Amino acid sequence: MRPARSSAAAGAAQTLRRAVAVALAALLLAAALPGQAWDAALLLQAAQRAGPRALASARALQAQLRSGAELDEAQQLAAINQFFNRRIVFVDDEQAWGTADHWASPVELLDKGRGDCEDFAIAKYFSLLALGVPPARLRLVYVRAEIGGPGGVQTPHMVLAHYARPDAEPQILDNLIEEVRPASRRPDLTPVFSFNSEGLWQGTAGASAGDPVARLSRWREVLAKARAEGFR
Repeated sequence: MRPARSSAAAGAAQTLRRAVAVALAALLLAAALPGQAWDAALLLQAAQRAGPRALASARALQAQLRSGAELDEAQQLAAINQFFNRRIVFVDDEQAWGTADHWASPVELLDKGRGDCEDFAIAKYFSLLALGVPPARLRLVYVRAEIGGPGGVQTPHMVLAHYARPDAEPQILDNLIEEVRPASRRPDLTPVFSFNSEGLWQGTAGASAGDPVARLSRWREVLAKARAEGFR
């Protein structure tokens, strides 16, 4: 019996050492990035709870955010768009989550490795906020997408739009297309409504149509999950 107890104790000690190492790495990362707009320790803790795939992907995302801090905003858009488009496989919610409509938090998406258009747009939104992009410059936009280009079959879709200025032409981040393109080069998309953590709009312009947290229950849920994961 004594060898079994020793083996169990050694295993417990090894698990404790790993947990301490992860926590220490997160604290060192936070200390190295005093101006960061995300909580590195919370993100790694949430990813570790989710599993090995989430932890590896969260570390890759943090590396992307660290390198992205040196880029200008246009380069940040391209880098974050590319990060998720290349890492995540597009599937519908039934395939990914076994339900008709699920909005994943960034860690949930990184753990699953698969998701639909809402999941891509949400993860890009919070990642750009983490890089310091103001929420007023970002909108999650529900659109009618014409698959195959103008004149194609219309389907509901979500993209992320970035406005360098309130009156600027938005740049569109889309899981269907690798490059970030201005809205004028996306005639296949017709906006229906848009929102961020500050407002909700019919289409993409005009006065706010209300509080998105109050009116969109799935947005309220994913905001809470993302903030628990260290996104602000």
